[in-house]
Amino acid sequence: MASLRVENLRKEYDRGSIVAVDDLDLEVDDGQFVTVVGPSGCGKTTTLRMIAGLEKPTAGSIYLDGEEVTDRSARTRDIAMVFQNYALYPHKTVFQNMAFGLRMSTDLSTDERREKVEWAAEMLDIGELLEKTPDELSGGQKQRVALGRAIVREPKLFLFDEPLSNLDAKLRTTMRAEIQRLQDELGITSVYVTHDQEEAMTMGDEIVILKDGELQQTGAPKDVYERPANRFVGGFIGSPSMNFVDVTVRTAGGDLVLASEAFRYAPSASLAADLDVADGDSVTFGIRPEDVRPAGPGEDGIDATVEVVEPIGSDNYLYLDVGAADDFIARVDADVEPAVGEVLPIAFDDDKIRLFDGETGESLLHSSEAVPTPEA
Repeated sequence: MASLRVENLRKEYDRGSIVAVDDLDLEVDDGQFVTVVGPSGCGKTTTLRMIAGLEKPTAGSIYLDGEEVTDRSARTRDIAMVFQNYALYPHKTVFQNMAFGLRMSTDLSTDERREKVEWAAEMLDIGELLEKTPDELSGGQKQRVALGRAIVREPKLFLFDEPLSNLDAKLRTTMRAEIQRLQDELGITSVYVTHDQEEAMTMGDEIVILKDGELQQTGAPKDVYERPANRFVGGFIGSPSMNFVDVTVRTAGGDLVLASEAFRYAPSASLAADLDVADGDSVTFGIRPEDVRPAGPGEDGIDATVEVVEPIGSDNYLYLDVGAADDFIARVDADVEPAVGEVLPIAFDDDKIRLFDGETGESLLHSSEAVPTPEA
């Protein structure tokens, strides 16, 4: 087991005209499970391949257990990688696939290799598949074989490159739990790349969010969810996405109001006191769908017209027209069933509101030393 440290990692293509990863700093503690998430093209897989030694960085350094490995070959880094497409040899049996890395990179005897493969196969519940070939396996079984091939090496670091994206939704959930169980049991430091923010939130001890090759925020999943560093993180993490309304700060009679032509919200005095804003400033108001609720009796709500009611079982999604946003969704209890076209007054609690600078997108309420300030 080992810690991982990445300093000022940068990857350029086409003589610098394309920057895939831009001065990335990252630390993963010994035994930690870190998930890396972001939209397509954000640089997450490129980062993983540089850590693995499959891509050479343009600049920056990579340290494994305190030792710099930036210029070392992939085979000498003691890292195991699980790929999206399984990367199994079609002509070899499951046993041969799992034992191949041991045969190539260790001096273990035949009996010792067999013992390790059988140990991993039992752990993954694929012991009865050892003599089969990949074309006889289901997608979930192939992924277990790929995991087993990594586990038998007992590496210092596990790297996962979207390993579950080829599986159906139910199997993804099962394999997610399986990978977490194995990582807890083995305690091997792991970096897991995914485009699925639900996977990132549920699996990681810490989540790393990238956009356009730049680090946006790192932290515990709950902290990132509750205290997004900027508008991008607030909108990317969470499903359905956070609602945003562009408003202007108004200070009339000493009271602070956030308003557009069709939307008006007056924050409490305590919230207003925390805001470093001036009259006329552009601000983005953010609220998560689960924090939008029907206004109570006598409560000063915001009128919203119900456009669509979407039942999802335990909850309903209400698509609302508040006159100031293209999409505005409320996630409410299943027994809240307004009619389409009905005007429904809605309200929010101050502690659930997120506010972002209208120009830079930076949070106006939360800051963190671990969060860089991305370029606008």
